[in-house]
Amino acid sequence: MKRLRPAEAGVSRCDEVKFEDVRLYLVERKMGRSRRSFLTQLARSKGFIVEDILSDAVTHVVSEDSRASSLWAWLKGCELGNLPSMHVLDISWFTDSMREGRPVAVETRYLIQFPTTAVASAAVTVSQYACQRQTTTENNNKIFTDALEVLAEYYEFKEIEGPCLAFRRATSVLKSLPFVVQCLRDLRDLPCLGEHTKAIMEEILEYGRSFEVEQTLSDERYQTLKLFTSVFGVGPKTADKWYRQGLRSFSDVLTEPGIHLNRMQQTGFLHYGDISRAVSKAEARALGSIIDEAVRAITPDAIIALTGGFRRGKEFGHDVDFLVTTPELGRERSLLPDVIDELKKKGFLLYCDYHASTFDMARLPSFSFEAMDHFAKCFLILRLEEGKVEGGLNSSEKDSRGWRAVRVDLVSPPLDRYAYALLGWTGSRMFERDLRRFARLERRMLLDNHGLYDKTKKEFLAATTEKDIFAHLGLEYIEPWQRNA
Repeated sequence: MKRLRPAEAGVSRCDEVKFEDVRLYLVERKMGRSRRSFLTQLARSKGFIVEDILSDAVTHVVSEDSRASSLWAWLKGCELGNLPSMHVLDISWFTDSMREGRPVAVETRYLIQFPTTAVASAAVTVSQYACQRQTTTENNNKIFTDALEVLAEYYEFKEIEGPCLAFRRATSVLKSLPFVVQCLRDLRDLPCLGEHTKAIMEEILEYGRSFEVEQTLSDERYQTLKLFTSVFGVGPKTADKWYRQGLRSFSDVLTEPGIHLNRMQQTGFLHYGDISRAVSKAEARALGSIIDEAVRAITPDAIIALTGGFRRGKEFGHDVDFLVTTPELGRERSLLPDVIDELKKKGFLLYCDYHASTFDMARLPSFSFEAMDHFAKCFLILRLEEGKVEGGLNSSEKDSRGWRAVRVDLVSPPLDRYAYALLGWTGSRMFERDLRRFARLERRMLLDNHGLYDKTKKEFLAATTEKDIFAHLGLEYIEPWQRNA
């Protein structure tokens, strides 16, 4: 019988695998063969996958030799394509993981960092996960991220998820960098930057622009879908359907006899001039006062929080999101209809789309991600008077009405789900996506706006603050203003 090679004999010859997305490789240098064999058996007995051969399948490289220069020289010599995405770790990460019985969070103190210049050293420690990076609103690489976001949107319109997500991940990494990328060498060892991304960036570095991006911006389908989806209530599928019908402008849509707009779309066209214009931070604060007054007229002990981009420190946004709840469990289910009535009575309400709560803890956890949570919510358009905004409205000079329409979303979770809802509704989209991905791949947990489920312990983890959630995940806490991934 043919004898198995080490690569064939390794991974599957273990006890029950509990952490399928974590693949360890123990470096024999300094550790020694017998100790490496013992540690391999220990890890496999606890459900870890330990690879016998170092390959691109490995996610975590563990070494007892913490001398970075010699270790990285050896790793570079292995000619691995996936080395920038691997965690290169001191043995202390391994021992802590064995003690916990699960892979612990990869914190900076565990990393054996590449010894080089300040910029490259910073680059190699950039995590592939946005939830392990601090990203403020200050973007040092806007010339690149603007271009990549055009391509991401282009592939989103074409419903091609792979390239769309790849460009969004690359954009997210570039936004987090504390330096301006000045040459391709600066990108060495950064995660999530594929060849297509690097080619676009190289073109921008050489010519100051990307010809592929310019071609995309002049593409008729891209231009039309971007125009149509800028209307409240019109998604990519509807926009694409109108495009395939030969429609290219708002007047085409509004005069086409076969087009039947729903109430949301009718309102979107009616108030297009206002709700397509950015909302300022001063306007968001004024709306916060209106919402606060309306909610407290119903329940004085209400809890209200501004979420979304404004909580992350942005100066402008497309709409304004608020979480609204009450200490009385169950009361949140009927809270929003009362708030809507109050807003209507005060003359603020221009449009309302209310969705009653379908939240049921007994139906959780959900093993497939859903774009929208099950809490009670309403999508509103409110009338904002100029006199209520410090510094005035963000309106065009020709507008003499003295008011504008603004999009506002209200979400009402029960108090025991509040921390999870606050984290989810704060964003950014890429930060939340990577937070869920980190939970699933690194922690064997399921995270959404409703809660955090530990698949190993088979239980939901309680949290009263966002810091509790980060602690459950073994992550260093990231402030809201550092989540602009």
